[in-house]
Amino acid sequence: MVNHLMISLFVLMPLAAFLISLLIPRGRENSFSRLAFVSVSLQLVGISGYICYWVSMGMHPINIGDWELYNNGDYRFLLDFYFDTLTAAFLWVGAFITFLITRYSRFYLHLEEGYKRFFNTLLFFYLAYIVTVVAGNFETLFLGWEMLGIASFLLIAFYRDRYLPVRNAVKAFSIYRIGDIGIILAMWASHHLWQENISFIKLLDKDLVSEQMGMHGGIGLFIAICLWIAAAAKSAQFPFSSWLPRAMEGPTPSSAIFYGSLSVHFGVFLLLRTFPFWEHQLTARILIGGLGLLTALLAYPIARVQTTIKTQIAYASIAQIGIMFIEIALGLQMLVLIHFAGNAFLRTYQLLVSPSVVAYMIRDQFYHFIPKPIPLKHTFSKRLAYSLYILSLKEWHLDTLLNLLVFKPIKKLGRKLDFLTPKNLFRYFLPLFLLGLLLYFNQDFASEISRYYLPGLFGFLGLMMVFKAFSERKHPRLALMLVMANHFCIALAVAFNETFDYKQTLIYLSGVVVSGVIGYWVLERLRNKEKDYFDLNQYYGHVYEHPRLALVFLLAALALMGFPISPTFIGVDLLFSHIHEDQYILAAFNAISFIFGGIALIRIYARLFLGPHIKNYHTTALKSS
Repeated sequence: MVNHLMISLFVLMPLAAFLISLLIPRGRENSFSRLAFVSVSLQLVGISGYICYWVSMGMHPINIGDWELYNNGDYRFLLDFYFDTLTAAFLWVGAFITFLITRYSRFYLHLEEGYKRFFNTLLFFYLAYIVTVVAGNFETLFLGWEMLGIASFLLIAFYRDRYLPVRNAVKAFSIYRIGDIGIILAMWASHHLWQENISFIKLLDKDLVSEQMGMHGGIGLFIAICLWIAAAAKSAQFPFSSWLPRAMEGPTPSSAIFYGSLSVHFGVFLLLRTFPFWEHQLTARILIGGLGLLTALLAYPIARVQTTIKTQIAYASIAQIGIMFIEIALGLQMLVLIHFAGNAFLRTYQLLVSPSVVAYMIRDQFYHFIPKPIPLKHTFSKRLAYSLYILSLKEWHLDTLLNLLVFKPIKKLGRKLDFLTPKNLFRYFLPLFLLGLLLYFNQDFASEISRYYLPGLFGFLGLMMVFKAFSERKHPRLALMLVMANHFCIALAVAFNETFDYKQTLIYLSGVVVSGVIGYWVLERLRNKEKDYFDLNQYYGHVYEHPRLALVFLLAALALMGFPISPTFIGVDLLFSHIHEDQYILAAFNAISFIFGGIALIRIYARLFLGPHIKNYHTTALKSS
């Protein structure tokens, strides 16, 4: 009973503090900063006391799976909480660092325009952190994982009147979402491997795991690779490393708590949490260790030559996390936890003192700077060293590489669909969708071969809709409608697999329809008010004159992308459970379209509502600030 109560309180306390902070008026700085500080302090004391109690009781793993959100007999969506050594380590380090950051931010951000917004987001991040750390199954972990992504975007874009913070927030969120593809596919494959929403405590049963791996080795390796991709994106490992220094555009406290100490280690957490599943898969170990080694070898020289202190710290942290990946691959779990705690505290300290260090270094260079003569030598070893220096200075063009491999091909493909204007969308999409519905309700008239290919066909159609929405620059409303059309295509594609209860489709599409209609209404209102500044070619900053519209659209966009404030979140997992075990292509199409649909929606929000204001009677920051 004590265990159930305390673990539940660890989740409910940050949730209550976050909700209360939303109700406190904007001008009362002391009230919501004190609320954040007191709630985090109580959380730290409670976690410390409970860990001591848990250790005294023998340190046995604890699983709580009482919160059932949906159950239709064949499928259960369960909020599952789990407490073990890994949870204890991450909980205590997270609580202590959040305590330090909250105390520091009360004074550091005093009289800042977004003071209340910062503490709201900080409490929301801490809630997401707790949910992820205590998650006992993939569904609960994905809930916290999605919340972390949104909190990350909001904290990087904290200075929303500046160009670079907003641009880099979209970039970091985009890479986060790419990693989410791995989590979604791992959840889908695990449903088929275990025939249930497997809880992490069951992975401790070595006989069960070895039996399943012996019978379904291919699916097991597929899940391990998906987790590897998700962990690499979340922890900024190669080739995703470039987003982390860009994320440092946010305030120094958010850089410390997010990208120096806590959030950036969640790739490590994911691999440690699922370690009992893939520990006997040699291929998975080689991939994880090899990626960590490559990242450490690239990040170390980059950190040594960077000219900004935040970028140096970012790449130093990336190199250390690469070493943690190697330690995980070698099975040194306790060493990884010690390494995580040490790296988290060190990076927090370095980032919090960085403003003082920079001020001191500027004064020191002003009074004592003496340029050192650097003789150029043309030996082979020196030319090699110079080449390494230049490549490291340019960060090995990792940003360009990711754009060339991922984003540019999708934009190029999306622009080939420029014939899809708002009018043509109804002209082409509606007949195709109605034809699909006709075939679904009259499957006896379709041949067996056509029924086999129809799910993939409509999944591909939905994917093309999302790619067009991602590359759209003229019509924000068209991009929103394309994302909605994608959800309908996904629902129809999965419906061809088997006959299932229409209520399951309604759970999924109810959130899509309601949030989509609200989002379209907001865009229509904004277009009527700002006819001359309503496309996606630049950032317009309409949040200053239309803050309520900005908030409503953000909530609608989150609901439409499957964030856990609408039934779509449960519906996504429910629909994926109906994709067959051998339909890897359909699962990939749906996962990619789901992820890039979310990126397209956040891009609409950022372009229309964030950034320097387009009207010249507002003060605007320079692009390079």
